[in-house]
Amino acid sequence: MSEELAGLTVGLIGAGNISHVHVAAWKALGARVLVHSLEGAEELSEQYGLEVVASLEGCLAEAEFVDIVTPSATHKEITLAAIKAGKNVICEKPLTLTAADAHEVIDAANAAGVRLYPAHVVRYFPEYKAAYDAIRAGRIGEVAVARFYRQASSPAGAGWYREVARSGGVIMDLMVHDLDQARWLCGEVTTVYAAQNPPTVDGISPVNVAAHVTLTHESGAISHCRATWGATGTTFQTGFQVAGSTGVLRFTSEADTGYKEELQNGGAGGDLLIPASSLGESPYLTQLRELAAGLRGGPEPRVLASDGATAVYLAEAARASMESGQPIDMKTFVSSGAVA
Repeated sequence: MSEELAGLTVGLIGAGNISHVHVAAWKALGARVLVHSLEGAEELSEQYGLEVVASLEGCLAEAEFVDIVTPSATHKEITLAAIKAGKNVICEKPLTLTAADAHEVIDAANAAGVRLYPAHVVRYFPEYKAAYDAIRAGRIGEVAVARFYRQASSPAGAGWYREVARSGGVIMDLMVHDLDQARWLCGEVTTVYAAQNPPTVDGISPVNVAAHVTLTHESGAISHCRATWGATGTTFQTGFQVAGSTGVLRFTSEADTGYKEELQNGGAGGDLLIPASSLGESPYLTQLRELAAGLRGGPEPRVLASDGATAVYLAEAARASMESGQPIDMKTFVSSGAVA
């Protein structure tokens, strides 16, 4: 464990699927982990050697800061409780289910003088970080078109995911990663256009569903994001292609080739291959180390609360576009209070 993280006590709120990768990362960092959850805390504690705390208030009182890994609809309430207790917060994506709620928790954190970081882990996958660095270094020139995709076996066959009011549907739950990536890699977004098939009816998401969102960026670049909740057994896959004026960046988790640069100008290094993330440090470990250091007064991490709020804005704009059948101007959408 690095010196700046010595003696760390983390309050983990939630014990669902995502909690396992968070716990593994905290244990690797040598942290003492307290866990509070309405369900599953005892089993998680037995598996990893954690300390169960019966109440949220007790967990907040004892932890240095909290890591919220509960269902999306509970993020706002728990984050506000932690802020009221004066605790810094790491919260799994999405930060909240509406941009209005995201700004409410950000304002509360600012007023209380505590830090709030959303866990957008894809920024910590080495392939995506390599693309970010390559674009910032001008290795592919002006970005023109980017494509991002993400697919997984649908979680909507059971549980709360089908209720869009609780999960946000496939865009907020799954595509929000790539909406954040599109903005991170290609810049601020001016317009959003979205389509989904089959459509959401009466607030209930189809079990198997695909959504496509097209973003226009301030630079003139265009991003296409596709997310799919597939049939049971669908292999999780993700990838991107970013084309610029002098080169292309590619990555797909389907092929064991890592990340690749194809540079027309014969730039230094030619094709650059980076091992798949499974061969290196867990992105969750990289993420939580950086976020924890930031919470302790270290350098600001690569993802801030404002980034989490903007990702939610983009997801909400996509939903508004699906409902209207029209592209959404982000400046008008945000200033009009359409998301309140």
